[in-house]
Amino acid sequence: MELDGRVAVVTGGTRGVGAGIARAFLAAGAEVVVCARRPPDAAVEAGRRTAHFEPADLRDPAVAGEFIDRVIRRYGRLDTLVNNAGGTPYRLLDAADAARHARVLELNLLVPLTVSLAAYEHLRRARGSVVMIGSVSGTRPSPGTAVYGAAKAGLESLGRSMAVEWAPEVRVNTLVPGMVRTELVPLHYGDEAGVAAVGRTVPLGRLAEPDEIGEVAVFLASPRAAYVSGASLLVHGGGERPAFLDAATVNKED
Repeated sequence: MELDGRVAVVTGGTRGVGAGIARAFLAAGAEVVVCARRPPDAAVEAGRRTAHFEPADLRDPAVAGEFIDRVIRRYGRLDTLVNNAGGTPYRLLDAADAARHARVLELNLLVPLTVSLAAYEHLRRARGSVVMIGSVSGTRPSPGTAVYGAAKAGLESLGRSMAVEWAPEVRVNTLVPGMVRTELVPLHYGDEAGVAAVGRTVPLGRLAEPDEIGEVAVFLASPRAAYVSGASLLVHGGGERPAFLDAATVNKED
């Protein structure tokens, strides 16, 4: 298979988008390590292959370094780091103080930097790659998740600079998903009717599935993307129809 003999780490890879990415790497033949603060309810599997779980709170740089060390002791190499861990609750800016908002920045921007630095020497020796998992929230206004959006915008910028500094040994790219149908979808969009209504706002007519995001992550880590570095790849089903088109009173179809 395409990634036979390769070792991939997927942070936050026990559920949602992260689990979809882990399954795609397993299906492509890689050995996969997933991490999170708590063990998953069920192992992350694809076919007859299972991802190895390591507990780690990556907000602590020492813990992040120890986690990468354990991966190297177990597998002897590291080829791909997928910085997926992140997230945020819905919170308007004036509903919390700066210290609480800073924790969102820490998880979504500083943690990927911390883990990337811990993994750098191993990735360099393997001539490997980093895949940042961004968000369309970092490309447009993000009311209710403004600090998360700012962190994801910063993550793209970090990835572009990292791609220059770490070339040619390590490629760095950012995968920018739109809305994805995960276990947390009801918290954001409501019941099935709400999810379907939100899906209709996407040109392709639906939300992405986690495994579809995973397939793109595998591409970015694979030899097929050997000349792709410093890129941001939108995986958002066509994005969003501009609101002004529906508000205009001209050029309406009968």
